[in-house]
Amino acid sequence: MTDAKTAEANPPWEGLQGHELYAACMHEARAGNREAMNRLVAELTPLVWQVARGNGLDRHVAEDVVQTVWLALFRSLDTLADPKALAAWLITTTRRESRKVGSRKPQPVPLTDELADTMPSTQPAPEAEVLRAERDRRLWAAFEMLPQRCQELLRLTVLGGRAEYRLVADALRMPHGSIGPTRGRCLDRMRGLLDAQGGSV
Repeated sequence: MTDAKTAEANPPWEGLQGHELYAACMHEARAGNREAMNRLVAELTPLVWQVARGNGLDRHVAEDVVQTVWLALFRSLDTLADPKALAAWLITTTRRESRKVGSRKPQPVPLTDELADTMPSTQPAPEAEVLRAERDRRLWAAFEMLPQRCQELLRLTVLGGRAEYRLVADALRMPHGSIGPTRGRCLDRMRGLLDAQGGSV
């Protein structure tokens, strides 16, 4: 009993971080340790959530995708080849599930002229909408010209904020201290692309 209490108080992942933490938790989870799986869920759910939302899903659909991804991991515990690649596996699986549910979005119901005439407009004025659409078009055009690594890093850091830099570093297999400087270089590159299009937004 004493040994069991000691193991519970000092789990094998105690003091570990990043890939080493995930690998230790995966090993214990495979042996049936529920606490290890709970630790994985607590550590990595923010990352799964950010990727789902970054793929254009609303809050309710993103919640469903997060649950689906964790269920997929539970089923794959014994077959996942490299536990240290867990964060990357979660990102890939979340993207796939997000695209799958995104393709099943119901088509909007057509709005008749009669109904439109009776509804107050909540949309911005046409002139403002044109300016916003042009700004967004230029931003996305510049973003898509960035290297894939920059796109991935910006998506994750913009969604997660500075507090999630450690998870981003683990997911992209980069040193934690390099996330901020690399993000800054990617943003500078994007600003340069915007300037080349005719001025920053």
